[in-house]
Amino acid sequence: MYIEPASVDDAFAIAEIHVIAWQHTYRDILPAEVLAQLSVQQREAMWADSIAKGVPELLVARTEDQVAGFIAFGPCRDEDRTPESAEIWAIYLRPTALSKGIGRALWLAANQRMIKQGYRSVSLWVFIANQRAIKFYTAAGFRVQPKTQKDSTLGGAQAQKIRYVQVISE
Repeated sequence: MYIEPASVDDAFAIAEIHVIAWQHTYRDILPAEVLAQLSVQQREAMWADSIAKGVPELLVARTEDQVAGFIAFGPCRDEDRTPESAEIWAIYLRPTALSKGIGRALWLAANQRMIKQGYRSVSLWVFIANQRAIKFYTAAGFRVQPKTQKDSTLGGAQAQKIRYVQVISE
């Protein structure tokens, strides 16, 4: 397994992982109708545009000549954060790639890039019901930021999210 910056040629694989991971991970969090309507083609266009623009920055993990997962990160989009604050915009793996150290490797590679870019902290939003992700983020050193819980509405359904933060260092 190795990690490298995503290219526009990776947009389809990233979009496919994004949709499959949502359908797998959020099946008990979001309505089935919402997950069934996800479009690989729409996400491919979105990710191709992001890769071309360079924001967010994307890294991919490759195993056996296939993209097994990706991480997207860049400046924090939250209004209350400072310019030294980064954000993990997305991190997703193929369900078959879970629990193999790929997510951690993606996080560590992104962390190193954020340090080099001068970021001092990183945050992310996670569904409160996504206990697997919370366990991963906590093990990686993220901590809940108190009083950041918010409702997210997708397809008419509400799910609560909370922000996790970490001071980043080498």
